Amino acid sequence: MKKLYINTGGFDAVFNNFKDSFGGKLTISANEYKLTFKSRWAKGSISGVRFEKEMTYLNFDFTFIEDVNLSIESNPFSPVFFVYCEKGNINHSFGANGDLKGLKKKQSGIMSNSSSINSVLYFDSHKHIQFSLIGMPTTVYNQETDFVSQVKKIFTNESGNYIYIGTENHKIEQKFEELKAIPKRGTVRYLMMRNILRQVLQLEIAQHSYNYLSTFNPILHFASKQITEIKKLSTLSVSTVIMPLQMIRRTLQSRTLKQKYQLELKSYNQKLAS
Repeated sequence: MKKLYINTGGFDAVFNNFKDSFGGKLTISANEYKLTFKSRWAKGSISGVRFEKEMTYLNFDFTFIEDVNLSIESNPFSPVFFVYCEKGNINHSFGANGDLKGLKKKQSGIMSNSSSINSVLYFDSHKHIQFSLIGMPTTVYNQETDFVSQVKKIFTNESGNYIYIGTENHKIEQKFEELKAIPKRGTVRYLMMRNILRQVLQLEIAQHSYNYLSTFNPILHFASKQITEIKKLSTLSVSTVIMPLQMIRRTLQSRTLKQKYQLELKSYNQKLAS
């Protein structure tokens, strides 16, 4: 079994740390990073985009020739991580001796860790693994928006460790498919990625929160602003943004009517890590 250790910090530091651990070639273009590697024990890529102080996005796509444990130190910005598994499976524990939680194909999970205990990821050998991770800081220069406050309230606790494994969600799967279909370069790509990832965050919160309907309000305002920005910057069709927005509006209207006449919403049962 191969054991790797990753220090946290700025985006540059994280990817340089990945490069030290995996080897390979690191390319940087504007806010996008991509590390490709091929060695006797691993092959694949790690890519990522940073969206200023709002969030970061990472995609891991690799195959290991031997079992691997990846230990990641806790982050000073106390981010909440939203994880979606596209291929294979991932196991996680807080510390080497912590309880093991598994994430299977098409499952999503939410995790935060502000304690001194590292998060440990476990990968089986000879299995193609692909997963995406959205990190949202909850402490950035003492600035906190309503959206950040909502995330912090739901997905953190006093112990410092929180993990929740959700069920398969077709809407979240669809958003990651949209992510793969956007233009390869330029400002339009950056704006559309940010828009889609923000939608993923809203869907994750909606899936795990008792307040299902109200979580859609910020996304409608956010997506409308993004459409305006994209129209100014490109003649590219924005149907990939407009269609999801229209679907969300219809869903919101339908669910609002159901809530008025017959729907009873129940608080979800948060499952805290030991």
